[in-house]
Parts: sequence; C-alpha cells; structure tokens
Amino acid sequence: MDSCNEEEVPMRLHSAVEYLLHSHSDQLRSIILSPDPKLHYPLFVDYAELMDADPPLARLVFANPTDYLRFFDQAAILAHKRVLKDMVSHEKGVEKKFIHVRFNVCGSPLEFPETFPTIGRVRVKHRGILLTLKGTVIRSGAVKMYEGQRTYQCKKCKHMFPLYPELETRNSITLPSICPSQRSNPCEGTKFLCVENTTVCHDYQEIKLQESTQVLGVGVIPRLILVILQDDLVDIVKAGGTTDDVIITGILTAKWSPDLKDVRCDLDPILIANHVRKTNEMKLEIDIPDDVAMKFKQFWLDFRDTPLKGRNTILQGICPQVFGLFTVKLAVALTLIGGVQHVDASGTKIRGESHLLLVGDPGTGKSQFLKFAAKLSNRSVITTGLGSTSAGLTVTAVKDGGEWMLEAGALVLADGGLCCIDEFDSMREHDRATIHEAMEQQTISVAKAGLVTTLSTRTIVFGATNPKGHYDPDQPLSVNTALSGPLLSRFDIVLVLLDTKNPEWDAVVSSHILGEGEYGNGKQDEDLANIWSLSILRRYIGYVKNHFKPVLTKEAEKVISSYYQLQRRSATHNAARTTVRMLESLIRLAQAHARLMFRNEVTRLDAIAAILCIESSMTISAIIDSIGNALHSNFTENPDEEYAKQEKLILEKLSLIDESLESNGLEGFN
Repeated sequence: MDSCNEEEVPMRLHSAVEYLLHSHSDQLRSIILSPDPKLHYPLFVDYAELMDADPPLARLVFANPTDYLRFFDQAAILAHKRVLKDMVSHEKGVEKKFIHVRFNVCGSPLEFPETFPTIGRVRVKHRGILLTLKGTVIRSGAVKMYEGQRTYQCKKCKHMFPLYPELETRNSITLPSICPSQRSNPCEGTKFLCVENTTVCHDYQEIKLQESTQVLGVGVIPRLILVILQDDLVDIVKAGGTTDDVIITGILTAKWSPDLKDVRCDLDPILIANHVRKTNEMKLEIDIPDDVAMKFKQFWLDFRDTPLKGRNTILQGICPQVFGLFTVKLAVALTLIGGVQHVDASGTKIRGESHLLLVGDPGTGKSQFLKFAAKLSNRSVITTGLGSTSAGLTVTAVKDGGEWMLEAGALVLADGGLCCIDEFDSMREHDRATIHEAMEQQTISVAKAGLVTTLSTRTIVFGATNPKGHYDPDQPLSVNTALSGPLLSRFDIVLVLLDTKNPEWDAVVSSHILGEGEYGNGKQDEDLANIWSLSILRRYIGYVKNHFKPVLTKEAEKVISSYYQLQRRSATHNAARTTVRMLESLIRLAQAHARLMFRNEVTRLDAIAAILCIESSMTISAIIDSIGNALHSNFTENPDEEYAKQEKLILEKLSLIDESLESNGLEGFN
C-alpha cells in the first residue's frame, strides 16, 4: 500500500482482525458454513460500532478508503481462517477466498452534509473519502466481468507482488518503474513477468443514480452519477420497482469519458460502491412508533359513537387550504389508501390500487389536490400531459457505450406509489393508449432495440383534465372529455367539478379566503389547530395500509351486488363506466373506506360510502336524483344523521329495505 506506513500495517491489520473476531464472529461462522468456496461473501459492519470500538481505525477507513477497504477484506480472510481453525470437527466448514467488508454508515457521525451530500453537490473535495449518496436508480446495465487483480514477478529477485487496475485509466494496469520489494538491498529490477493462473476476475455492473425529485426545489434539474457495483452487490437493485430507492456508500473517483470525434474528453465522476441499502422497505415502517399507533386507536375510541364525524375530522386535513369539496377529499383519501390486491387460484391478479380522474372547469382546485396527494404519498412522480410522451411515461431505450439499455419512465419510477398527471387532455391519443396496460394489468411490456421485457407498475394514477369546451351534462363523459371509453373505465372514480354560479357558495368561499393568512386577521388559525397535520396523515395512511386487510361481510356483498346490477340495467348514458371494472372498483373503494375507518371488516356503511363515491362520478345518477355538484359538497354538522337518511334512500332504491329492517330487528333481539 503506497499511502500506508509499512510499520503501521501489521498493527492495524491485527486490530482489524481482533475487532471482526470480537464483534462479527457469528457472520464469519455463517460464511464458513456456506457450501460454495468460489462465491463472494459480504460481511456487514456498522461504522458507528467501529467508531466506538476503535476510533483511530475508523478515521483511517474514512480518510483513506481506497487502501483500508482492501485492507479490511484481507483482515476478514484472516479472521475467518482463525474461526475455521477453532471450529469443532463435526461442523463442516469450507475456507473461502473472497470476503468483502461492507460498511453501513447510517446512524453514524458520517451522516453530515459534508460526507452525505446530494448528487448535485458532489465536488472534487469529496474525492478519496468514504462518501454516501442517496437517490433513485433510473438505469441498470448488464452484469459484466472485469480483471480485478494480476500478480507479477520480478525477473531479477523473483519477488511477487499484486497489481490492481485503475478506473481512471479505463481498467488498465500500470507496471512499476522498479521492483517494489522492501528488502535491505533493493534489487532495482525493471523487468517483470505475469504469473500464470493468478488473475482474479470480478462481476461488474454500472448503474445510474439520480437525485430524488421529491427533495429538489422547483426549477432544479436532477443530477446523475454513475455507480459501479462489484461482486456480491451486482443485481441487487433494478431501475423501477420496489428496489430502486437506495443509499450507497463508496469511494468517489473519476474515469475518462469515451472517445468521440470532435468531442472533448473529460473526467466523469463515478462512485465505486462498498455498501448498498434499499430505502423502499424502510419507508413502510418509518415514523409509526407504538405511541403514535396508540393515539390512532384512542382517536377511534373517542369517536366510536359517531364514526363518520371522526372520518370527517381526518378528511379535513386533506388539502386544508381548499374550502369544502368533501366528495373530492374523500375520493383522494380512498384512492391513496386503496383496496387489497386479490390473487385467485389460477394466479391472476386483481389490482388493489385505485385510480382517480378529476374533470373540472379552470379554478376548481384540481392541481392543488394533485400536489397535496403527491406530498401524502411516500413515493410520487408529478408530470403534465403536454410535456409527456409515451416513452417518458413508460420506458426509454438508450444506447450507452455501444450497448442498449432501458431507462425507467414516470410510471415505472412511481411503482409502489403515486403518478400524478396534470392536463391529462393535452396528451396525444397514442401516448394515452400506452398507459392502458399500466393502469389495469400493472405491468408495461416493452420490445425496443432487441430488448423484450415486462416491467412492474403497481402505481396509483391520479389525473386532472379540463372538459372539452363547455361541459354539457346531457352528453356522455367520453364526449365531454375527449377521453376514450376503455381509458375512462379504468378510473375507479371520475369526479366532475363544474363552476356553476351559486351565490350562497360564492359568499362562503370568499369569506373563507379573505379571513385567513395575509389577507385577513387569521381567524382560521383556531380551526386549523384541530386539523390533522401532513406528517400525521402520512403516518395514518401508511399504518392502515400495512395493518388492515378488510374482508367483505354478507350484507356489504348484497348491497354492492344489487347496485351493480341496477347500474347495468340502466346503463345507457354511462356505458363507458358500467363494466365489470365498476364492480371491482366498488369492492376496492369499500375496502379502502373500511381501512380509513380503522377496521378489518367491510360493513354496509363502507359499501354505501363506495356507492356514493361512484354515484358522484356518474353524469346521470341511477339512485340519487339530487347528487349535486362535487364542487359544492361541504362537510355537514352531523354526518352520522345525514348518512342514516342516505342509507335509507339507497336501500329503498335497491329493494333491500325489508332485509335491512329484519337484520336490525334481529340485532336488537340478540
């Protein structure tokens, strides 16, 4: 090692071996018991633990990782040999050739901005230290093989020494000018011979890491950096899917850009990864400690007599700057929570994610809801229809270094989260057609540049669009929006927000806007104090999605089935919406409402709430004649009393009122 003091090396090596034996003997034992001696095995070390056990050694790993990471790998080999020697005879251990120490710096002092910068702030000063970057994998190349080590022998003194390729010189090995032997009488030989069968090859993969768009400000272009994964790290992350949000620790270096005619050759920054941690799995569990879960349970205990009042308290926290719009806020909540994915005996999957489309006049708050929904979701991508192509939404084939690779688009990057598409009507017809498969089958099938594959897109699609000209209530939705029937049928809820002139509503809204913030004297602050904050709402949605898998009761099934049959009988005006997909939508929305109500059982209340949502999205209602404009729907003082009236009305229309009274009578008798 050029930059390490030769006298210091044996002492540091001894302390590294002792640390690994003391703190990681269980990992070493499991590596020894693995049967294949040719594989590369990771040994995970927490940097914070090394800081506590041996601070000088931890500082050397941080300041000079190029030498000391290789040095720790040697220590791991020596430590595992000592563990193997001490193992009893009946334990069948095999000596391994390749063990790599992987440092996890999360939770350590290295989580400061200086050593944990964003990709756009990586500079020359970060070169040569242990650096940690966070981002999204947008491109993953093929796994290749490269020569990682070659042994040479001096012809004069027969001294053997290893040489490693340098990335800066495109993996070429530079021979030393004189023999590097450390004898008292150096031979100063200048001719070297490559020793046969001493070449060590490694698996090698290049991925592209992009800054997460959620942490960037408006107008900031997300930056990219090339990351090299080696040995056991290859193929553990993919572009798109649930493995593409990562925190990578490694060494920043540079490599020459490819030779292109009339293009200046530059040094491109590159990160050689030492440790990769996926953050998608962590997001499901984050920020929901036991005391917060107890608060949720206590909240519903307080509202057990008036559950719908409790539900409305939660809904008021969704987009609080927009007054009223109860129907839209309920639809947003149900869409984000979603239903339960169902897999039948043949393996066919029925999606659990719901899709929402807002059709409305200008100034009805559509984009406000889109942006707020993106904040509520752990993973979201926002795009507009005018600036989106089919390749940008799905996947792009890119030629890089002579080979074709796939680069993930918006729907693939939003896998497991939310994709918001504003100005949906501005998209070209063939671009809109590409998202049909993504919305229903939740996959994208690609055949580009000889690459034939299927990518996962388990995403919620939240669209907003303006009507085509003046909205005509007498015309079907497909005529008013210029969206095709197959696309409309894929949306679980389509809400129409019409800016009709209503003097009472205008007076209430204007007093609300003028009475808050910088326009007034802040009278709304008292009301806002009782509204759930954004962080609490995020935790609540994450909690109910993970802890509740609602099952339909018999009475809920009967209500949903009766409503679906009624819609099919009267489906002349809403033919594009009344397909079998409507039945699946009703089940999903009822399950989402049960989750919202903190339950594991779908009751009649949830089924009727789902019906009211679907009714709001119909241009001509099959049940409720005065469903009203969703734009003017407000929060009622006594939602439970209001629900009782609506339930009676719906059950009468569905001819279920007699059965309902009978079941209520039996409940009272019991």
